[in-house]
Amino acid sequence: MSNGQMASLGGFVPFSSNSLWNTNISSAPVDPNSSSIITNWVGSVNVHPDWGNDPTYGIPYVVVDGNQPLVNVNLQAYGDESDPGPMPIPANAPVEGGSSSSGDRHVLVLNNANCFLYELYNASPNSDGSWNADSTAVWDLLGDEQRPWTWTSADAAGLPVFPGLVRYDEVAAGKIQHALRFTLPRTSAAFTPPASHSAATTSNSSAPPMGMRIRLKSSYDISGFSSQMQVILTAMKTYGLILADNGSALYVTGASDSRWGSDLDSLKTVPSSAFEVVQINPVYTNSSYPTGSAPTISSFTASPTHVSSGGSVTLSWSTSNDSYLIVSPGAGAVRDTSVTVNPTSTTTYTLCATNQYGRTTATVTVNVP
Repeated sequence: MSNGQMASLGGFVPFSSNSLWNTNISSAPVDPNSSSIITNWVGSVNVHPDWGNDPTYGIPYVVVDGNQPLVNVNLQAYGDESDPGPMPIPANAPVEGGSSSSGDRHVLVLNNANCFLYELYNASPNSDGSWNADSTAVWDLLGDEQRPWTWTSADAAGLPVFPGLVRYDEVAAGKIQHALRFTLPRTSAAFTPPASHSAATTSNSSAPPMGMRIRLKSSYDISGFSSQMQVILTAMKTYGLILADNGSALYVTGASDSRWGSDLDSLKTVPSSAFEVVQINPVYTNSSYPTGSAPTISSFTASPTHVSSGGSVTLSWSTSNDSYLIVSPGAGAVRDTSVTVNPTSTTTYTLCATNQYGRTTATVTVNVP
């Protein structure tokens, strides 16, 4: 995996092979309400590729390495459902829509040193290197992570944004091995995995839930499309599209890249009638969803607990039943059972252990005279 904006992942596919993002659904059952959903909620529209070679069009991303400094992220509107910093967000990280955008302003950063993905919604940089964001989410790309039930993320459905993007590096390599992200204007107060959150725009319960998956029908002839567009259309048949946000009907999201050509326009000829809805099961609401035990933190300690400014302190912990861990401030997302920090003033460190059922925290204070 190389570094930089819109860098190639070198064939790396986020999340484990059993992730719902990476599941081949080409032979999955069709939902009994498929025709009605396509007619009434998708409508008589064609596919719209919501990306291109214009850098303000689509959702950009940047790949950084282990030398990227960690910075604070100041949480705003959805702080109680966000992951705390620090995060390796470059001061010049690309913002969706450009630096002056008034849109969703997503910022997506992948750390190729540890395979963590950091996603921010409505993000803006500060002069001191920190960022502000309405919502943040950290994703362990080596696992099969899900947000806690009913929690949002940087996306309305509680999903990661990056794994659903159409990326040039994958298309150029001739293979997309994951589902794609798309939007619809009207959704219900419900969600289906891998989504964890609803963002209803209608009270009609027959509207699609977040996380609904559609696929291009196997019978749809793609032989007349360019080889690159066939890669995208084949993914739509094999892995489908996952409803991730409210927006224009059948808009499919990709990463802006100067290498995209005019053949993207050919996708606009694919009608909604060429799609079918994969069976939606299970369906959850904010009052009916799986319950279970949040992670357990058996211990969280510092050694030593008193140190001179800049001295080394080892934070150690023992946890169980967690999907991912964050140490804030200082280390950020971690996988091991200890980390070294160097506080310059008295600091209280918080260990956040999260899984699909919730978050557990523990704190320890290191005193710096």
